[in-house]
Amino acid sequence: MARITERLALAVLLLGVVSVHAADDTAGYTQEIAKARAERVDRLRRPDGYLALTASGWLEPGDNSVGSAADNRFQVPDAPAHLGVLQLAAGGGVALRLADTHGITVDGAPAHEATVPLRTQGADGKQLPTRIGFGSSYLYVVQNGDKRGLRAKNNDATLRTHFPGFDYFPVDPTWRVEANWVPFRPQEHLRIAYVTGTEEDTPVPGKAVFQRGGVTYELRPIEEGGHLFFIFSDRTAGKLTYGGARFLYAAEPKDGKVLLDFNLAENPPCAITPHVVCPLAPPENRLGVAVAAGEKKFRGGH
Repeated sequence: MARITERLALAVLLLGVVSVHAADDTAGYTQEIAKARAERVDRLRRPDGYLALTASGWLEPGDNSVGSAADNRFQVPDAPAHLGVLQLAAGGGVALRLADTHGITVDGAPAHEATVPLRTQGADGKQLPTRIGFGSSYLYVVQNGDKRGLRAKNNDATLRTHFPGFDYFPVDPTWRVEANWVPFRPQEHLRIAYVTGTEEDTPVPGKAVFQRGGVTYELRPIEEGGHLFFIFSDRTAGKLTYGGARFLYAAEPKDGKVLLDFNLAENPPCAITPHVVCPLAPPENRLGVAVAAGEKKFRGGH
């Protein structure tokens, strides 16, 4: 009887040690998530990010007037009343015809020519767009498929200088999921639709497969910058989280596994500002479960 009592006491002691370790692990994990979230907000607040955006719009073929006055096609805060005209050619080229070069810069240098050809970021996103500066603001042109769009930024924009941060679901370690990785051979494609109505086929290296509550779910990522990039939605979309999609980044698969930490799920930029074009969650990545983890709907949303 004494031996049984001793064994029982030892078991209770061991359980207590395990519980302490589990509590320590949970506390440490919660701190890691809090650190990662704080770092994300710090990155967003950096100069020239999308929180600095003040104006946007899609160019029409031909002439598109730009300036701070209300009679312009594109009204840009802090610009001269009539900065000039953005000309969109049939082949997709864009040039800015300035009303006056005084006080205007082109890529940081004083403007000398009345007509300035403008680079976009390019189809592969690797070019630096031409910057047209005026005061503390600047504008540039982006491309999305066949579309060309104006964007204007000011690092003193209220959204950047007074960014309110995010609301989050409580950290839930059960949403840190080790999924099985199923590579696609040959590589498959995922059709990604954007809020503008444009679509594109994007290569997909494989899929992450995991279980929750006895149900199997799959997510298909895009490869981006050495990471897996998941555009997904779930049963919280449009209610507790942004309706179009949330973003989730993960490290490359290792030994047939990929770690999905939904506590780090993010709002896309277009949930925060109306001046950014975002992809929508493809049908393959719309989970039939409520993922109560990560960022909630942005409370300062437009």
